[in-house]
Amino acid sequence: MSTIYIDQTSGVDAPGNGSVDQPYQSLGFAIFSTPATEVETTQYQIRKDADAVYDTPTQSATKKAKKDSQGLEKKRLKAQAEERESKEKAEKRERRLQESKKIVLSEDPSLPKPVKSKIVKLEILRGQRVRVSGWVHRRRDQQEITFIVLRDGTGYLQAVLTGNANKTYDAVTLQLEASVELTGTLKAVPEGQRAPGGHELVVDYWRVLGAAPGAEEAFTNRLNEQSDPSILADLRHLVLRGETASSVLRLRAALLSAFRQSYADNDLLEVTPPCLVQTQVEGGATLFKFDYYGQPAFLTQSSQLYLETCLPSLGDVFCVQESFRAENSHTRRHLSEYTHLEAELAFITFDDLMTHIEAIICETVDKLLTNPATAALIKTLNPHFKAPSRPFMRMSYASAIAWLNEHKIQRPAEDADGNAITKKDEETGKDELVMVDHEIGDDIAEAAERQMTDIIAAPIFLYGFPAELKAFYMQKMPRKEGEQGPVYTESCDLLMPGVGEIVGGSMRIADMEELLAAYKREGIDPAPYYWFTDQRKYGTCQHGGYGLGVERFLAWLANRFTVRECSLYPRWPGRATP
Repeated sequence: MSTIYIDQTSGVDAPGNGSVDQPYQSLGFAIFSTPATEVETTQYQIRKDADAVYDTPTQSATKKAKKDSQGLEKKRLKAQAEERESKEKAEKRERRLQESKKIVLSEDPSLPKPVKSKIVKLEILRGQRVRVSGWVHRRRDQQEITFIVLRDGTGYLQAVLTGNANKTYDAVTLQLEASVELTGTLKAVPEGQRAPGGHELVVDYWRVLGAAPGAEEAFTNRLNEQSDPSILADLRHLVLRGETASSVLRLRAALLSAFRQSYADNDLLEVTPPCLVQTQVEGGATLFKFDYYGQPAFLTQSSQLYLETCLPSLGDVFCVQESFRAENSHTRRHLSEYTHLEAELAFITFDDLMTHIEAIICETVDKLLTNPATAALIKTLNPHFKAPSRPFMRMSYASAIAWLNEHKIQRPAEDADGNAITKKDEETGKDELVMVDHEIGDDIAEAAERQMTDIIAAPIFLYGFPAELKAFYMQKMPRKEGEQGPVYTESCDLLMPGVGEIVGGSMRIADMEELLAAYKREGIDPAPYYWFTDQRKYGTCQHGGYGLGVERFLAWLANRFTVRECSLYPRWPGRATP
């Protein structure tokens, strides 16, 4: 008769052996480890901890332990079966792999010559033999058949590999994201079945153009839905292959095309201003400065000044240009480089300007929703999207301050140096921001602005900002004789629910003396701006313009959490890779 020891505190099941020196931890494992023929003749000694004395387990404890042992035995048998099954699969795959090397697929010359086509053009070729190239987007094995979803950038195509086409070495080792060329007959899918485009390719010949790795380097191992955001940013070139990312970028392309058409419909001409400049527009603190052949220069913050110079010769103009802001902001709506859609219009009033912005946005959205392809993209990305109704709400800056206070939306208090004031919470002991009501003169923060927009749940033109909050070139609102208080500007921001500001615009100072005074007030040397000042010297006029952030507009349209999803390769502080 043998004796097995169990110490419930210091014992260990798997490495233990049941001796006094290496006791098991649980009675159930001890019984499980004992050969079935010896369980009844084996003596079990158990204790709670090292300070207790070993003793025979109670009858109830033994009964429970035998059930635990039976559970462990079932797990062992299941693990053995899984291991055996895995081994059989591996052996079967190895046999299939070796057999596949003997099969050489060749194109049957007696078949009709295939028509080479992009996926988007396939529908008219149903019933014909076609040749399509692309990347393996998805793969599914089913008995002796392999289903492939092919992607070529214009659409998705389901293809079916059977017979020898499914037995070659390339078929057995095919990985996601391999590039392939498929040839076969395009057939409509049977009624009740679904496939992209309503048809599938029955492949009779195919070849791998560019293989993709498996194992650790497999596409799904490098990138998946649970990947850390920093990994997703590093692997942006692979993220773009996903359906969501590519849909956003496809919608972005359609969006820019629709904007261009809307501008053409409204008689605005597209121009292409420079990105390398020697003047500022939105303040020197956010300029990217660099050496330009020994001269100081900057990456443009805005093309506005150049657009103004086009008005006398080209009429109303617009541009689609990259703008750069050296602003250390990590919010979900800020980028260091973004696509700036800007326009400038002559002989208009401030009311005309807001009406124009509203018209361009609504006409562009209507174009996108009228087009079946882009409407489908919007429906997929933002199922609940509805075109904004006109006219947009117009709310003055002063009214917005009052609205925020009425709705108890506060801002962080600041000291004389502009630093946030904090106080220690008595319960948690943590420092918390001191919040106060808004006042005239406050620069309404992003959080408060977004709260207001989300509550109102409609586009809002916020207009009439104090002059000290805005750029030097903005036209001041006329004041009544003897009127006191802040000087307001003919400026506006268009706010959209879920995103906040997507457009900023204003009327521009038309009087040369007033512009020169603005340079002086802001401490700007007027010399480099001679060409801009000349616009007031040679036939000035009332004019205004605006800038729209394409990524912000797209985030609103496609319901994206951050504008980083709306840029091909987004740039933000610390991120310039890849």
